[in-house]
Amino acid sequence: MRTLISFAALFFSVTLMQLSSGALGPLDALSGLALDFSRQEIGMLGSAHFLGFFIGCWWAPRLMGSVGHSRAFAAFTAAGAIGLLAHMIIIDPIAWALMRVASGLCVAGCYTVVEAWLHAKVTNDTRGRTMGTYRVVDMGASLVAQLMIGVLEPASYISYNLLAIFCCAALLPLTLTTVQQPETPSAPRLRPKLAVQRSPLAAAGVVVAALSSASFRMVGPIYGQEVGLSTSQIAWFLAAFVLGGAIAQYPIGWLADKFDRRWVLIWLSAAAMASCAITVMASGLGTTGIMLTAGLFGLTSFPIYSVAAAHAHDFADASERVELSAALMFYFALGAIAAPLTASALIDAYGPSALFGMIAIGHGALIIFGLTRMRTRATPSQKTRYIYAPRTSFIIGRLTGRSRDRADKAD
Repeated sequence: MRTLISFAALFFSVTLMQLSSGALGPLDALSGLALDFSRQEIGMLGSAHFLGFFIGCWWAPRLMGSVGHSRAFAAFTAAGAIGLLAHMIIIDPIAWALMRVASGLCVAGCYTVVEAWLHAKVTNDTRGRTMGTYRVVDMGASLVAQLMIGVLEPASYISYNLLAIFCCAALLPLTLTTVQQPETPSAPRLRPKLAVQRSPLAAAGVVVAALSSASFRMVGPIYGQEVGLSTSQIAWFLAAFVLGGAIAQYPIGWLADKFDRRWVLIWLSAAAMASCAITVMASGLGTTGIMLTAGLFGLTSFPIYSVAAAHAHDFADASERVELSAALMFYFALGAIAAPLTASALIDAYGPSALFGMIAIGHGALIIFGLTRMRTRATPSQKTRYIYAPRTSFIIGRLTGRSRDRADKAD
């Protein structure tokens, strides 16, 4: 308990940052619709966010090495707040895209600082409890952030100002903490080939995971409006996806530890395809049907990243944990950059159901690739522990790597 209390400032900063950044994506989509942005321009905003996220993941460890944890956190938070406050000053999709690059930079940078701080302070005895609390705080704040869309008026300076207040407030717990700032960890090398070398299926899996989550969270509000949902209902629609993903972690983790993870990935993708079809068919069945299918979609698609990451780590040794996690995040970022823009273009051309058509095609390709890979080599006899892997920074592997290694030793 004492350890968790000592991390309270970090967890509070994560909560405030998630409330700010988690609500921005759907708010931008709804604001763009209110301001007569085209669907492709709205998709561009989501892609710009993940471009900034990728830049932040790469740059943040290097900035920490130059100025320290607290100053780096302050710099990234300032970039995010400026991007939020400038939204209603300049009404232009290109300008908003640049602001979303700043918001993505802010999210990646702040999470990098927090996770580097956690890594420096946790011990083997406290790692499990600390990471468990961190995941609950992050997912809980993400869920609340989606629900905030129901009370935030689109294209309103007050709405963006409120999110900027949350972003700035995230500075206070971390900068005022009396906990001594840790030493700055070395920046992980970015070796994208490592993920493909260890597991091509895992690399493909995280791209498909990005295709699902990034397109749904950034373009989902367009779908919700097209099928007749009100703004408050869109908030519950997005929250149902996050809740479904959170509920799935334990049962999917149990399956991934018990059975061949390639089969788990294949069956998850098959279930995700089915949920896409059900979601499209349920669009005419009323609000309740749409909400339930959104939860089902989150249940089937959200865990794919963690299962793919666990499968990749089965083929890696302890010295590769951090770089392999960074490589997987690289492929996730690439998929997340492409997904919103592609999804919005397809919706513009073929209607709202094209969003789930695109996602279903991606999962179908993963099934075919998974079956092909199963003929290439056998799965390892010893597996690492399934761990929910947040898509937060390139150094998340420092926090999760030792937990995987301890599982190896226990086996």
